[in-house]
Amino acid sequence: MRTAVGTFRIALRALQSAIAMAVETHRIELDTRGDAQVLNITGLVTDALATGTVDNGVVTVFVVGSTAGITTTEYEPGLAEHDLAAFFERIAPAGASYRHEATWHDDNGHSHVRASLLGPGLSVPLVEGKLTLGTWQQIVLIDFDTRPRRRQVVVQVVGDA
Repeated sequence: MRTAVGTFRIALRALQSAIAMAVETHRIELDTRGDAQVLNITGLVTDALATGTVDNGVVTVFVVGSTAGITTTEYEPGLAEHDLAAFFERIAPAGASYRHEATWHDDNGHSHVRASLLGPGLSVPLVEGKLTLGTWQQIVLIDFDTRPRRRQVVVQVVGDA
């Protein structure tokens, strides 16, 4: 005779088997120049996902490091080359005094503050193999550091197998 707990465990195992979830991790490496450079990485993310098997799920795009961030925006020259840099300069000016710089004897305190405001990653639904981005919406990496860097972006998708 089965107990209610035993029956529940059997049902739970059957449900877990029926809902096979996959986790796939991809890595993108790219060179950046810093100074609030905005890079459209939508194509790179799409290309990375095309090498996987998940068609429906949630994609996380995450930049490794504390002086860059990831967001979505309309990637066009006025915004990418001027407006975003001007905005971040007003919020966290490069020439301001940062205790980080006194602690580490470097020059990128504003880079850390800007990256902290933006955040290192975002999630995008993946539906039928396509990122659910709007017509004018692209995934961008903004590098706030004061020198060129080799950046790693982790693209992880969790979804149906």
